[in-house]
Amino acid sequence: MVKKTKIPIPEPRTKFILIRCPNCGNEQVVFSHATFPVRCLICGNQLVRPTGGRAMLQAQFIKVVG
Repeated sequence: MVKKTKIPIPEPRTKFILIRCPNCGNEQVVFSHATFPVRCLICGNQLVRPTGGRAMLQAQFIKVVG
């Protein structure tokens, strides 16, 4: 009888993150690899700038959601 070896399942590198707007303090959930600029729902300030891979945050990082 041949013993099977366990193959690790890869985890995704993308996550949803909670950020805080530096202008108004609004907290918003965004995707870590956003492909479209994300603006604050309250004041309209740009919070996330897409870079082709991981998005560049222009707001305060709070925590990873989920």
